[in-house]
Parts: sequence; C-alpha cells; structure tokens
Amino acid sequence: MLKRLRNQRGAALIETAITIPLVLLVSVSIFEFGRAYQTWQVLTNAAREGARVAVLEQYTDAQVSDTVRNYLTGGRLPNAAGATINVVRNEPFGTTTASRITVNYPFQFMVLNPVARLVQSNSTAGTPLTMQSSALMRNEQ
Repeated sequence: MLKRLRNQRGAALIETAITIPLVLLVSVSIFEFGRAYQTWQVLTNAAREGARVAVLEQYTDAQVSDTVRNYLTGGRLPNAAGATINVVRNEPFGTTTASRITVNYPFQFMVLNPVARLVQSNSTAGTPLTMQSSALMRNEQ
C-alpha cells in the first residue's frame, strides 16, 4: 500500500508540472487578447471622436488629428504618437458628402511575443500588428 502511494505522488507531481505551464499560457492569453480588444475599442472611439470634429468646417485636418491623438493618449495607449491618422473630407455619401477618419495603430503583445520567440527564435510573432479603425460621418450642411 505504501509503495502505491509513493507512485501516485510522483504521478501527481508530473501531472502538475505538465498542466501548470498550460494553465498559465491560457491565462496570459486571455489577458493579452483582452488588452488587444480594449485597444481596438479605444481606436474605434478615437476615430469616431475625430469624425465628430471633422464634420465641422471650422476645424482643420491638424486639429482633427490632434483630437484623435488626445483621445488615444487619454485611453492610455502607449506610443499614441506612432498612430497614423488619415483624414478624408468631402467623400461622396449618397446625395451629400461625409468625412472619413482612419486610425492605424501598431499593437504588440507583451507576453505572447517573447514566448513565441522562445519556441522559435526566428518567429515573426514579435512584430507589431497594425490595428485599424475607421469612422464615417455625414458633413454638416
């Protein structure tokens, strides 16, 4: 009976050693993809905020870009200055015109990229992903 318990303890130790890294990887993945989703939401809201300003004639494209960057900074996105903002005014929209704001942001996973590089050293998983969001609003007449 004592021999059987010792064998089971060894098996439990091996099972724990195998499952803990998997549980940690799943947990970290959940946090990382949650952070990616939150970043995408901030980008979407920043594009909408820029479109709200762009439909008003008294604002310049630079002021629209500043509004978007301020929103990205307020959303606590690191490297908000690295975002590219494209402002298109007077785009045809049915019988009227509209303004389109497109925001591109370089997003990088904090933990998953280094883990992927541990598995394969020449992995391209370490390069930033470009997240894009766009908003279109009808111009005021």
